[in-house]
Amino acid sequence: MALQIIMALLTAAKANLQRLALVRLIVIGGETAALTYAYYWLRADLRYAGLLAAIALQIAATTFTFWRLRKSWPVTDGEFFAQLLLDVGGLSLLLYCSGGATNPFVSYYLVPLAIAGAVLPSRYTVSLAATCIGVYTALLFFYDPLPLLSPLPGAHQHMGHTASAEIINPHVVGMWFNFTLSAMLITYVVARMANALREQHDELNQRREQALHNEQLLAVATLAAGTAHELGTPLTTMKILLDEMPADDPALRADIDMLKQQVHTCHATLKTLVATAESHQRQQFPLQAADKFVRAVLERWQIVRPTAQYHLQVQSPVQAPALRPDETLQQAILNLLNNGADACDEPLDLKLEWDTRDIVLRIRDRGAGVALEIAEQLGKPFVTSKGKGLGLGLFLSHATIERCGGDIRLYNHPEGGTEVVLRLPIAEADHA
Repeated sequence: MALQIIMALLTAAKANLQRLALVRLIVIGGETAALTYAYYWLRADLRYAGLLAAIALQIAATTFTFWRLRKSWPVTDGEFFAQLLLDVGGLSLLLYCSGGATNPFVSYYLVPLAIAGAVLPSRYTVSLAATCIGVYTALLFFYDPLPLLSPLPGAHQHMGHTASAEIINPHVVGMWFNFTLSAMLITYVVARMANALREQHDELNQRREQALHNEQLLAVATLAAGTAHELGTPLTTMKILLDEMPADDPALRADIDMLKQQVHTCHATLKTLVATAESHQRQQFPLQAADKFVRAVLERWQIVRPTAQYHLQVQSPVQAPALRPDETLQQAILNLLNNGADACDEPLDLKLEWDTRDIVLRIRDRGAGVALEIAEQLGKPFVTSKGKGLGLGLFLSHATIERCGGDIRLYNHPEGGTEVVLRLPIAEADHA
């Protein structure tokens, strides 16, 4: 689900960039039509070389954008900001050659600014607003004057010179003030509204993902409860048959004793399942030192997998902090241990450490590691990297650890194999 959300965001970013390119095409068409009208009908004395250069720059940028959209590269916020800066730069060159701040199209600066406020984070919007206001202010003094656009005869000097600040028309100053105020309002209001919408969208996605996760977990729990109920009878039958099975051969007797031990473990697990459900209803889980809890889990794991080996390293001989474990947490760690043992026959490396807030258990195997193509899917139901099994172990482990307030991370170790990092919060003692 998280991968789908990321892909949707990437698709939306590309769609926004495509819309920006289409808007630029419309602007280029309007600029070309206006330039043609000024040349053929008005016979205006313009700096046509500079104007054509600005339009050529916009055409090149648009062509590159459409070519880039056909690639699989993700559209980042920085790239989108650079595209908007290109629009501001092209517009500034056009305005410089055609009246500067006296040109009525100077207010078009608000368009890229509004797009930035709706799409980009606040820091980019503020930067673009400062750029637009700065360029607009510069165009009050530096531009090629046009008699057709001059509201005050003689208000400007000859082409390429600086206009005098004392004779700038009040109407132009009013336009600048209106633009500055509008730019600040867009930067504040639109950007804040866009951020609020993005946060709301992210929250809805998280709730949707959590609801889906809970539905999957409920389905697995229902299946587990039904399976546990069905296993009671065959386990009892197996126990009776094993008790009555004669075995004179010592090797066969050892195998029968091993099978009895396994059946007993299964019976104990089913009983613990019921007891854990009752404990969850009462919310009664005693505190337990982290090192003692881990060693107890390892002893239980050795009963189920007597041939598996491990090396445990504890951070300090000083008493470890406490956690409040339940049976599901033991099952989660057992699943991780079994995954490591299935990955290779070499001993597992376990390291228990902690800080002031969390308890960290690292489990490293020396197998082949996790394939990159399925790394994003691990932890979801019915997804496995072992080529066998149901793929529920990691899913249940993730769900259990998250419910306990912790998290699980899987890494391909630089020296080979997979390292699982399990992090749990330190439990606080009950206060009377």
